Amino acid sequence: MNRVLNNPAARVAAPLLLGVMILVSWQVICTALKVPVYLVPMPTDIFDTLVQDWTLLTSSLMVTLKITFLAFALSVVLGVAAAFLFVQSRILEVSLFPYAIILQVTPIVAIAPLIIIWVKSPLPAMVICATMVAVFPIISNTILGLRSVNPGLVNLFKLNHATRWQMLKRLRVPSALPYFFGGLRISSGLALIGAVVAEFVAGTGGTSSGLAYQILQAGFQLNIPRLFAALFLITVTGILLFVLMAMLSKWALGGWHESEMS
Repeated sequence: MNRVLNNPAARVAAPLLLGVMILVSWQVICTALKVPVYLVPMPTDIFDTLVQDWTLLTSSLMVTLKITFLAFALSVVLGVAAAFLFVQSRILEVSLFPYAIILQVTPIVAIAPLIIIWVKSPLPAMVICATMVAVFPIISNTILGLRSVNPGLVNLFKLNHATRWQMLKRLRVPSALPYFFGGLRISSGLALIGAVVAEFVAGTGGTSSGLAYQILQAGFQLNIPRLFAALFLITVTGILLFVLMAMLSKWALGGWHESEMS
């Protein structure tokens, strides 16, 4: 059993097989019960809509991806900078970290309208909203990693009169990398969620409309197959982002850290 689970092909085939079984069951049940398409469309209806509305949906996907990647990049920069700052100054951490927690637990739906009002341009406003959702895992995981250092190694560095910079560069940063990449996996998905939520609140149409706007429009028009098709693209995007972050972690840590070594 362990050999099967450690086989990369089996790890990919197992969830794919389960997904195919779910889709086939969905199709059979909807066909047998004659479920109206405006309630629950069949997988074939969703696939047909993906083909027919491919240009519209992919252009909206590009808008959502633009917001997602901008927010994710901004989250990484701000999160890492804040984590390094907090680790170097205990006073700053005690003073500012509670506000980072408040920012995380505050529902973005509640404050997004204010941000959109204060920031005149829709794109920067939506990027700010998505960044607020995605930044906290980077901060918390990086801080945890920078502080999760073997005390014996810390004493060894101090015994050899290592400077704070040398200890940070040669000890704390390598120890923090697994935690940092774990934060990336969480933050990438949250950036996508934040982008979709911000689009829902902004409700921008035209050429700047993302997938959330297409979902809203499909709901108003009772075009449920298009709604499911947009949801499918969002789901696939989230999975691909997670896989990309996992591959990045494997590439960075696979040669030396036990968390990524087979």
